[in-house]
Amino acid sequence: MNIATHLKRAGRAFPGETAIAIGTKSVVNYGLLSERVSKIACALRNRYQLSEGDFVAIAAENCPEYLEVLYACWWAGLVAVPINAKLHAKEFEYILSHSGAKLCVTSRKLSAAIGGLNINTLDKIIEIGSADYLSMYNEQSLEIVHRNPNDAAWLFYTSGTTGRPKGAVLTHQNLLAMSFCYFADVDQESPWRTIIHAAPMSHGSGLYALAHVMKASCHVIPDSGGFDPEEIYGLINAHQSVVFFAAPTMVSRLLKYPKETDTDNLKAIIYGGGPMYLEDCLAGLDRFGPKMAQLYGQGETPMTITALSSQAHVENNHPDKYDRLSSVGIPQSAVEVRIADERGNFLDAGEVGEVVVRGATVMREYWKNPEATRDTIRDGWLYTGDYGVFDDGGFLTLKDRAKDLIISGGTNIYPREIEEVLLKHSDVAEVSVIGRKDSDWGEVVVAYVVAQKGKTIQPEALDNLCLDEIARFKRPKDYVYVNELPKNNYGKVLKSELRTIDESNK
Repeated sequence: MNIATHLKRAGRAFPGETAIAIGTKSVVNYGLLSERVSKIACALRNRYQLSEGDFVAIAAENCPEYLEVLYACWWAGLVAVPINAKLHAKEFEYILSHSGAKLCVTSRKLSAAIGGLNINTLDKIIEIGSADYLSMYNEQSLEIVHRNPNDAAWLFYTSGTTGRPKGAVLTHQNLLAMSFCYFADVDQESPWRTIIHAAPMSHGSGLYALAHVMKASCHVIPDSGGFDPEEIYGLINAHQSVVFFAAPTMVSRLLKYPKETDTDNLKAIIYGGGPMYLEDCLAGLDRFGPKMAQLYGQGETPMTITALSSQAHVENNHPDKYDRLSSVGIPQSAVEVRIADERGNFLDAGEVGEVVVRGATVMREYWKNPEATRDTIRDGWLYTGDYGVFDDGGFLTLKDRAKDLIISGGTNIYPREIEEVLLKHSDVAEVSVIGRKDSDWGEVVVAYVVAQKGKTIQPEALDNLCLDEIARFKRPKDYVYVNELPKNNYGKVLKSELRTIDESNK
């Protein structure tokens, strides 16, 4: 079983169908894409001497070659390690080292940064568009390498509360089950013709590319390479039966776009990765009609815990319709979802506890981290760290995020990572980082700082420290200077109280 067989099938059955477009321009059809992927796979195995199960990192912005490299890895029996292109060089260094990637395919924009890193295991860096990359098209074709269902396919790095990313090992079976859930629970109506990749392909948008390869859909890369409301509206108008995955903040930006636009070709906006406020959800239904669907998932069970279908969004006669719109839907088809207390006992509807999941989409393990694997997967159940409650109809509403995760613009940001950086400043005595609600980003990062006695710390100094250590998007948007942090009797900072103080001071 190899997830790449879906591309081979599409290349044979629908060779003339557009596989990838940049903006409104078709750049490759499925016949040519399948052929290129086979030849790149051959180069990876024969020219670069990679063996089954070896890791290949992908550090690039959204581009047509992203799909080529992703599927070539699987075709060759290798494991893909997609990395968020927005990360800091030190974060790239950690992921490349920890994964043990032997080869990294990178974009021109990131090539210098990746090339300047000292990674002992990394044998080769190939820049997309370079002579090395293009010459792989001239290799012989390679037969798809057989893989077992539990073999690793995608090493998905998802940050933890320690600030060190953890690599969730996603298998071919995980990705197949996720794709089936896409059709069963998230995007249920045919035809499946176009997906716009406005969100990073290293994460949710790339994961949902797999289902669209199964249906030989057109993968549209915006000319900008990212998300711009005016551009997205133009692409919706230019393509047929359009779907795309979006963070709630992206939906909010679409709703704030001032011009009247035609969205007849829009099939679905699939949102997830953060809370969608009820007001925005209602505005989206008013603007787009019954074309919104929600998913709730984690890297450890990719895109697959619960879903709120487009039909559920418009059940106007249900007495709990607003509560359901505020929920994250019902369990997806390939998983069981329960609520557990601190001892692992399952709770009834109406009782708040930790969301736990088991099923075909749950990761195999954390790479090189057996202790974290044991802590997270217990008796076959994945403990998500999120707290929620089921209603009597089986709809799950999330109540809080354990581990103090901040979700800004659909991107996970973990406070401790930022705190550890800020504490490197010699004049910082204590610091606590929280998320502040924001209408545009969902949440923004705020740092509460206690200075050493008699010291004054300028925000610019803390900004510069962050920019030297972590990705720009993780940098606090506000620094609040206080004499002390709220703590309990054991000296632990009470972030819940800090959030209350922050809310009252707005």
